[in-house]
Amino acid sequence: FPTERRVRSRASSDPFPTTQPRDDQSGQLSDALLSAHLPLSSSHPTSVTGPGDTVPVKCSSQKIIIMSDLPPPQTGGNALQALDVDGDSGFHALQDDFPNDQSLPDVDMDDGDSALGDDTASETRSITDSVLGYEYENGRRYHAYRAGKYPMPNDEAEQERMDMQHHIYLLIYGGELCRAPLPARLNRVLDVGCGTGKWAIDFADQHPEAEVLATDLSVIQPYWIPPNVQFEIDDAEEEWQYHSKFDYIHIRSMGGSISDWPRLMQQAYDNLRPGGWIEVTDFEAWATTDDNSLPADSAYAEFQERLSEAATQFGKVMNISPQFKSFVQNAGFQSVVEQQFKAPLAPWPKDRRYRNLGRYMNVQMLDAIEPYSLALFSRVLKWKPERIQALLAGVRQDLGNLNYHMYSVVHNVCGQKPLP
Repeated sequence: FPTERRVRSRASSDPFPTTQPRDDQSGQLSDALLSAHLPLSSSHPTSVTGPGDTVPVKCSSQKIIIMSDLPPPQTGGNALQALDVDGDSGFHALQDDFPNDQSLPDVDMDDGDSALGDDTASETRSITDSVLGYEYENGRRYHAYRAGKYPMPNDEAEQERMDMQHHIYLLIYGGELCRAPLPARLNRVLDVGCGTGKWAIDFADQHPEAEVLATDLSVIQPYWIPPNVQFEIDDAEEEWQYHSKFDYIHIRSMGGSISDWPRLMQQAYDNLRPGGWIEVTDFEAWATTDDNSLPADSAYAEFQERLSEAATQFGKVMNISPQFKSFVQNAGFQSVVEQQFKAPLAPWPKDRRYRNLGRYMNVQMLDAIEPYSLALFSRVLKWKPERIQALLAGVRQDLGNLNYHMYSVVHNVCGQKPLP
């Protein structure tokens, strides 16, 4: 149901009109997509073994197809071929345990060319220019609230990439929004770093009984939202000031955004009810191959090295997801379970599900390399725009080379706050 959007800000002071709906969402990403529809697959229940016991990993009996308006992608040129009708393009959870070197499907040598409540301590105020405004740099738009803390843009192109990434997570998780073994009913849920709000909106639709609070530095969320969703402009690295505790805290794709992860995990622990769950998820920032097919002197290898250098100097480690489990454990959570999933960066596997995932990943990566690098390379490394774009041109070529069997690893970690 449509409802008036409410936004909180701790920094605002002067009255300002209510934010307007997001711009037209058609954008340019659709140029890379087909018009196919992804049907839901049958349920594939999964479980993982934690320390001492078997912990069921099932967020909900429901699966969603809300994001199926993003059909399987294709790109122009010779990098990728159009999607085949494989007869199995629905949501399937990929394997839960970290695969060994042989676990990714064989390379397909013939597929394509080689080339709610008012219970926070912060006062609800009108949005001011300092919160709603934007800054522009290198042709991209960035948030003005706490300007410079987050190196990624928030313009339409980046919003489309984030929506695509949301759909990729659904493909990896078999259509499920989360992996934590949540109770049937929830009262309060917090989504930290919500981006465009896709996850929060979908989760609120699945759990109408829950109040879902979603926070971000940017005002880029839609106007038409479920009545049990509230968006708040907030900096997750500042002191959390919520009057009521949460049953579930969700943190996703925040690598390169947080300078003190142990403190973030401790704040999440302190703001959960006993028995509540935290779930933190992200991709590894670096590509991996099992066959050393990516040359050490490739543009992509240099891109990763320079990005790591810049992010470290910026004070926010990019490739942080391998440390999630230790962060959650050290914060005091119990029943901590980590799952890892491989996601190919191009459609090089023979297996049709991995190949389909690779198509999505390839489009998302082609859209991600510029926003990830522009601010860091120009502000931190002091590179000129021409040098940045020259490197990115080589990176795009590498992403389109199906002889480079690159994949990323998704780390998903769930933990429960102990009962008294």
